[in-house]
Amino acid sequence: MTVQDVVIIGGSFAGLSAAMPLVRAQRRVLMIDHNRPRNRFAKASHGIACLDGMSPSEIRSRALAQLQRYPSFELIDDTVSNIDGVAGAFNVATEARKTFASKRLIIAAGITDILPNIPGLEPHWGKSVLHCPYCHGYELRGRELGVLASSEMSFHQAALLPDWGATTLFTQGQFVPDQEIQECLTSRGVSIEVSSVVQVNGDGEGLSSVELEDGRTVRIDGLYITPHVSANLGFLKSFELEMVDSPFGRIVKVNELKESSKKGVFVAGDLSNPMQNGTFAMASGTMAGIAAHRSLVFED
Repeated sequence: MTVQDVVIIGGSFAGLSAAMPLVRAQRRVLMIDHNRPRNRFAKASHGIACLDGMSPSEIRSRALAQLQRYPSFELIDDTVSNIDGVAGAFNVATEARKTFASKRLIIAAGITDILPNIPGLEPHWGKSVLHCPYCHGYELRGRELGVLASSEMSFHQAALLPDWGATTLFTQGQFVPDQEIQECLTSRGVSIEVSSVVQVNGDGEGLSSVELEDGRTVRIDGLYITPHVSANLGFLKSFELEMVDSPFGRIVKVNELKESSKKGVFVAGDLSNPMQNGTFAMASGTMAGIAAHRSLVFED
């Protein structure tokens, strides 16, 4: 069996970015990916230098085409079912009953968004129900915007949004700002609505309004949320990685070089980033790739 230098689990922005410095260092890299990225619901990725406005699938295709020019890169369409072993001797098993040996691992399998259970919200996710104004705010500029509170982080989001459009914070009757925060929001022109959103209306692409628990309807063109997240780590059955709390859910704890609590296992992208967007995912992937290469060099 050929021993890979690095197996990368996940082939979206972080995993692709991790592969590039490794293949350019002529290391054997196997990427295992089933192409179900977190960003698949969005039509375009914005705010990424030189790639602004391209779809996530276009970015992935372009990155793969560039990686596949390097003879030491290989991609397989599969899903990892289990990993075990230690640094220098990891074993990766897949659902297709294949097994691969690798000296290092980079996990970039991403996270799953857990959306509020509100009728009409999920069909608009990634289109007009969004999480990042830096990624999508410009396309909704000058329109009626809302923030659906899911934690106290939503206050920060609501304070940012007036730079893009008139903003209403829906507290859902649970996350009510204190006086100091309320004064900040008021100074930014944010309206505060305490009645809960119980229905999201639209055509599956654009929003038209939200319905409130008290029976009123409020026009909204774009709704921002900060969903809780679940780490995609179901394949970690043989060992556990140390986790840490983030404002949105638990993520993998890593050091400044993106190495986890398990020696030789690096974690990149949303799985290890408390702040999450495409650019941050690419940056963390690049760091993980370089750090994995350096660990191989100095071990050798």
